[in-house]
Amino acid sequence: MELIAPVLFVLAVIFIVRAIKVVPQQNAWVLERLGKYHGTLTPGLNFIVPFVDRIAYKHSLKEIPLDVPSQVCITKDNTQLQVDGIIYFQVTDPMRASYGSSNYVMAITQLAQTLLRSVIGRMELDKTFEERDAINTAVVNALDEAALNWGVKVLRYEIKDLTPPAEILRAMQAQITAEREKRALIAASEGRKQEQINIATGERESFIARSEGEKQAEINKAHGEAAAITAVAEATAGAIRQIAEAIRQPGGMEAVNLRVAEQAVQAFAQLAQKNNTMIVPGNMSEVSGLIGTAMTLMKSAPPASAAVPPPR
Repeated sequence: MELIAPVLFVLAVIFIVRAIKVVPQQNAWVLERLGKYHGTLTPGLNFIVPFVDRIAYKHSLKEIPLDVPSQVCITKDNTQLQVDGIIYFQVTDPMRASYGSSNYVMAITQLAQTLLRSVIGRMELDKTFEERDAINTAVVNALDEAALNWGVKVLRYEIKDLTPPAEILRAMQAQITAEREKRALIAASEGRKQEQINIATGERESFIARSEGEKQAEINKAHGEAAAITAVAEATAGAIRQIAEAIRQPGGMEAVNLRVAEQAVQAFAQLAQKNNTMIVPGNMSEVSGLIGTAMTLMKSAPPASAAVPPPR
């Protein structure tokens, strides 16, 4: 009897210890009773029946990153690419994660590799570098649909690296170099073109400015000549008016006749001085008559104060 009490106490302690289960936060434990699913233990203090119930599976409900092993994918244009990525998933249904698949991690990894090969196989090499977001989205959608039966939610998939063969890398580098040289040549030609346009525009504006200046100079010159002609005409008209007025005065006509006679005599005298040949009028009586007329007019001419000055 004395040994029974300690044994019972030990059994009671063991029973209590095995009956109490404390589940950490963001964890879920799957409980089986007699080999059958019985329930899911949530975070906190939980009680089970020892020796009848057992914790079959323990799942973390946190977001889990999973590396996808590197693999060779063939593009639509038959180019090999070495591709690796990473999956982010989360267990949403512990019961399905326990019984839906024997190993949901391996299942997700294998499915991700298969889907990645399928998606890249529908693209050409250049598109695979440009459409990374499209590849990631396609893989996530297909994985998430399949992972529903495994109690897993695939959050996102990211390609870490796309590595083409060395020959393709060299060809791509040569293509990039050629493209940059092409852009440099185009930029240089555009610069020369703009330079020629600027020069032509400057020459045109300069020619227009010069022609406008010459036009204005001609206009100013014409205005000046017109003003000079007008001034000379006005002066000549004034002189003629003064002569006409003087002729109408007493003795004006006689002064005119005297002036004409003097100029005629002077013209004959200058003609004889400037030429070696002596020119004699055919009718000498006309000359003598002209001289006589001039002498007569000189005798009968009015005083100097009344005489009309000769025109300029």
